Amino acid sequence: MNNVPIGIIDSGSGGLSIWKEITTLLPYESTIYLGDHAYLPYSEKSTTFIRQRVAKLIDFLTAKHVKLIVIACNTATVAGIDRYRLQFPLVPIIGVVPVIKTAAEVTKTQNIVVLSTVYTANSSYQQKLIKTYASKCQVECISSSRLVEFIESPRNNTEIIRKELRSVFRTIDSKIVDTLVLGCTHFPFISDEICRIVGSTVHLLDSGGAVARHVKRILTNNNVLTALSHRKYFFYTTGYPANVTKTFQKLLKRRVVVVPAIIH
Repeated sequence: MNNVPIGIIDSGSGGLSIWKEITTLLPYESTIYLGDHAYLPYSEKSTTFIRQRVAKLIDFLTAKHVKLIVIACNTATVAGIDRYRLQFPLVPIIGVVPVIKTAAEVTKTQNIVVLSTVYTANSSYQQKLIKTYASKCQVECISSSRLVEFIESPRNNTEIIRKELRSVFRTIDSKIVDTLVLGCTHFPFISDEICRIVGSTVHLLDSGGAVARHVKRILTNNNVLTALSHRKYFFYTTGYPANVTKTFQKLLKRRVVVVPAIIH
């Protein structure tokens, strides 16, 4: 039994989709969520910059003695998950990558679309996943980093999100494509709007459930699951807490308090 929290890192608010899955599967566990809103979006940053920032975020969480860290950001994961693990060997670190293997297993038409940020779409990591697990499928990689910006806004941007989605999916034939991978943790928050555009026959997949189950496996194997119900949820941001709080409440549909994280 270990009552210290799980740490969750994202470039902004998208990792809350992973947080929701973890806290649903493991309702007794406490969590510390850290969003690097000061440098959002990561997709427009260099690999070196992303790795340096994530290392600082991990430092912040290890100082709070978390028992496991989830890099709940596809871009941050593909930028350097192996490096983070080498740099911080004393804490288990889990990444988030597009569930291309699962998509290849469930598709009936062998036609898959992967929607991610520009950085993730262009990464050798994603291309390796496709080559390894979906070589027999037709996989189309499409990207949008603007969607992250719209989702991060405290305002309701439904109409502008729909417009961007129509543009992003303009080349997709939903009569052929039957599986769509959401390769950014922000995107599950607009899954209803995505379905409106691509149609209900296209199966949407995201990483949240798989990540939560992996967290549970590691905590169980390490014998550090908590059995107490006195959970606590902490939310930190490197950005402006008032604005981030509004975004978190919009996405989670619940009251939360976000406090500043001082990271140099």
